[in-house]
Amino acid sequence: MRPLAFLLLLPLAQAAEWRQLFNGRDLTGWEMTGPGRFVVEDGALKTEGGMGLLYYAGEPFGNCSVRVVFKTAAGRANSGVFIRLPEKPPDPWYGVHNGYEIQIDQAGDEWHSTGAIYSLSKAIQGHQKPAGEWNTMEIRLKGQVTTVLLNGTKVNEFRGGQPVPERKQWYEPVRGPRPDAGYIGLQNHDAKSTVYFKEISVKR
Repeated sequence: MRPLAFLLLLPLAQAAEWRQLFNGRDLTGWEMTGPGRFVVEDGALKTEGGMGLLYYAGEPFGNCSVRVVFKTAAGRANSGVFIRLPEKPPDPWYGVHNGYEIQIDQAGDEWHSTGAIYSLSKAIQGHQKPAGEWNTMEIRLKGQVTTVLLNGTKVNEFRGGQPVPERKQWYEPVRGPRPDAGYIGLQNHDAKSTVYFKEISVKR
């Protein structure tokens, strides 16, 4: 029979599996590329300025879950979570063309709305909370499979190599394979979009 102390500590051990990448105070461990920027406001990252990409420089991640807690300031606010970046991004467009962007945009269509892999894999819509309310997105990486959950509901699943729509615009991602593991980042889309992130955590 297991001792009572072990059973009491078990929930704490399970909770500790999530590793926080944002400390709630500053950008320690993160690097920025592009003219836009992120600032820390009331314990959350806030997008400001023009196009930019904030990425976690410590290590690449694969075969894990990435949890992002975010809210938008308006219904048309645009941002994204980048995964599977093969290298540290030298410019803000690197993530769009060389990784996958998990879209944040309540106003987009099914190929460009929250939970979609931007222009590659459509999302089930209707699960993002209204502007001003916090959302929880969980992105599960298992080999070449990417699964996206939004507020507890599975909204997308994509396997690398499956058929995708033809690329029609220069700003759409370059088609092709992505690595099993890569760097992760956050997008600052434009000066008019304000998005807050209060948690970015990873569980192997």
